[in-house]
Amino acid sequence: MIGQNRPVAIPPSFITELLSRVDVVEVVGRYVQLKKGGANFMGLCPFHGEKSPSFSVSPTKQFFHCFGCGKSGDAIGFLMEHNGLNFVEAVKDLAQQVGLQVPEEERSPAERQRAAAEREHRDTLTDVLEKAGAAWRAQLKRAPRAVAYLKGRGLSGEIAKRFGLGYAPEGWRGLASVFPAYDSPLLVESGLVILNTEEGAEERRYDRFRDRVMFPIRNVKGECIGFGGRVLGDEKPKYLNSPETPVFHKGRELYGLYEARQAIREFGYVLVTEGYMDVVALAQLGFPNAVATLGTACTPEHVHKLFRFTDAVVFSFDGDAAGRRAAHKALTAALPLATDVRSVRFLFLPPEHDPDSFIRERGVDAFAQCVAQAVPLSRFLCEAAGEDCDLGSAEGRSHMLANARPLWSALPEGALQQQILTELASLAHLERTDLARLWAGGSATESPGGALATPRGRTVGSTGTRTAPWSRRRPGGRNQPASRADHAARLLLARMDLWERLAQADHDLLCTLPDPHGELFRWLDSRFHDQGPLAWGGLREALAGQGLEPFAVALMETVLLAPADATAAPPAPAAGSNEALRELRDLLNRLRIDGLMEEENQAMADAAHDPEALQRWRAAHELRRELTAALAAADMGQR
Repeated sequence: MIGQNRPVAIPPSFITELLSRVDVVEVVGRYVQLKKGGANFMGLCPFHGEKSPSFSVSPTKQFFHCFGCGKSGDAIGFLMEHNGLNFVEAVKDLAQQVGLQVPEEERSPAERQRAAAEREHRDTLTDVLEKAGAAWRAQLKRAPRAVAYLKGRGLSGEIAKRFGLGYAPEGWRGLASVFPAYDSPLLVESGLVILNTEEGAEERRYDRFRDRVMFPIRNVKGECIGFGGRVLGDEKPKYLNSPETPVFHKGRELYGLYEARQAIREFGYVLVTEGYMDVVALAQLGFPNAVATLGTACTPEHVHKLFRFTDAVVFSFDGDAAGRRAAHKALTAALPLATDVRSVRFLFLPPEHDPDSFIRERGVDAFAQCVAQAVPLSRFLCEAAGEDCDLGSAEGRSHMLANARPLWSALPEGALQQQILTELASLAHLERTDLARLWAGGSATESPGGALATPRGRTVGSTGTRTAPWSRRRPGGRNQPASRADHAARLLLARMDLWERLAQADHDLLCTLPDPHGELFRWLDSRFHDQGPLAWGGLREALAGQGLEPFAVALMETVLLAPADATAAPPAPAAGSNEALRELRDLLNRLRIDGLMEEENQAMADAAHDPEALQRWRAAHELRRELTAALAAADMGQR
């Protein structure tokens, strides 16, 4: 967890007891409408858009699994995935639901007691904020001027209800009718009341928010942690936020994230805007996947939180100088997290527009086109580095490189970093190897794989197929049988349109395969985002001169691959789109099964020294059994 100094160790025995006390059907059922279907319960998957149920919850195995996108796990895993929580947060949330206290082995009894008191205090503050929000929602119904303002902005009653909009009436002590103990320190600590304690002046308390439309700010669990208030006229400040409190930190929270969670998964990306009204208006106009920073620049913690829900982020800014400055800050925040399988783009609207006004003037389709044409991180990095630099002169190009170096260095090691290095070298009229050597300190040497090995052992600039830092293996990305990876690659090279029909989990599986397959799929993903689906002829041209070219050409022009049954003849790519998709998904599930078998073997090997290994083995084993059964059923259905 960001900001936490050390991990909290939760005993495996507690996890076992916790899972024995909860029913995964009940946990999932709070978020998904489930219907009995044989031995299991079925519903529409909350992690990807679908019209027919493929999401299964097993009461006997206490597991969920989606046969569409591949997501699966137990009750803890569901809360992690659905609510964007890390493991410890999900365990604590689930434990609270069943009345268990999470033991934390690394803390002393005094520390645990202090932590419990802090949690209770935070809960009390959120209760106070919820009560204020309910009172302001009731006030909105009796405030025709505020209602007229919202209607004038094109908002419906339904959207106002969804976001919990309210109205803080005029008057200095309006909350005194809501909280009889108006002098309670909780009202000041929660940010609802201001206490004037200036020297020589009489102590005075008064409401922070007066005569404003109120926007409740919720955390990912849906708890109210603060407010934003907007004036009805042109008074200053136009927007007023809650101050920093024990439950509210502007640099960590995003407005509308709780409301947008499902839409983000359905749309496949999150749209980051600059204000509350942008978020609400976009939801009204067909873009419910929007969130906003809270009157502060985008931070790495914001970006980290967004990547819990999606691998694609689009930042939307006004096209004026202030918007460009905000975009530069967002770029800086996103760079350390911009891995090869993530997409970060920047959308700049005309200076006279915000998203709300742009859509109302030019329409939903025009805005959707702007989103589709948003500037990729790689291009914006180069543009930002080259601002105010004369690229027609050697001095200007050198200045651009000086600006670019700290930005480029902030990127994780990987294919994206290396491609940007190539682009920067081209802009500077340098050879790529020369720029890599320059930035490596001038003492780099050429490695056998074509990389430049720096004195500290870091490789810079390789385009070969060696095992690179960015191809570290993880669950779902282990050494898979080459025949299946080859087969999947040939299908996607022949039918690149299938890439769009795969779920994000499928993309992750393919992109994290060992190279050269993983590198090829990452390249396909990047090409798809830039140019859309291309025929093999177009891909063949794009590959010309690249390190991947021989491998991809061999896949398509020779009998290099074998089907899952190595004794059978190699199949030709399926002719029909649906048939090809079924074939590809079958391959992906078989790849998952192979990876799960490796996980099981590794977990058993780790069990002697890792108490949590048996839990990992059980999870992998149960999922593999379900996938194997599903494949067997599908095979029987096709006979």
